[in-house]
Parts: sequence; C-alpha cells; structure tokens
Amino acid sequence: MVKKKDELPDWVLDDIKNAKFAKPELLTRIGYILEVYEADKKIDAQLYEAVEDGRHIVTLDLPKNVKPAECQTGVVYEFAINMLKAPLAKKTVEFLKKEKEIEMSAIYQFELQKLTPMDVASDDSGSEESEE
Repeated sequence: MVKKKDELPDWVLDDIKNAKFAKPELLTRIGYILEVYEADKKIDAQLYEAVEDGRHIVTLDLPKNVKPAECQTGVVYEFAINMLKAPLAKKTVEFLKKEKEIEMSAIYQFELQKLTPMDVASDDSGSEESEE
C-alpha cells in the first residue's frame, strides 16, 4: 500500500487522538461572534485578546443553557471560556515541526461557559469631537 505524502503516521494520529486534557482553565475575553453553527451547537468567535496559543479566532462549544439562535453575529460580548489543553508528546511535536512545518505542542478545546452582551455604544459617546 502506497501512503499519500500528506498523511500522518499512525503513531502521530494516535498521540493526537489519545491526548489527555488537563483541568480546564477559565478565561474571560471580549470579542464578537463570526459564525453560528446551529446543528453542531458551536460558534466561531473573534477575540480581541489572543488565547494561550496565539489565536484570536476560536471555535466554542455552546453549553446547554445557550441556544444557538440567541447568539448574534457582530454583537460585542464578554465570553467566559473554559480552555482545555492536552500536551502532545515531544516526538510528535518534533515530527510536526520538521516534516509538516506545523508548530503545535498541544491540542486545545474551548467551551463557552457564559455569554454577556457588552454595551459598547455608550463607551464612545464622547469621542466625536469636532475640529475647528
């Protein structure tokens, strides 16, 4: 059987698939919703402050008490997020970097805990000063 060039070896796939997540870390970030995936109960959020691995866009799993229809794109929210991290084996990290040019030392999962709309309209009410 000929392996495709882009395929990952089984041992790398196993390490990724069997990665053990540590206890969740609660993060608070401000941003807005880019996309709502009603069928999957997920949202993509653009965050103003990056998460641990440098990303500003993350996919969040919605909790049971948040309905996808309640999530509005373009509205600024404060997100309370549980970030779960599963470190990868050193051998896997080195393989991904050397063979695939992918810098990845862990797998992350993000779960939304709370979604609070922000009142940003009132924040800039005094910023329109006229120049004379």
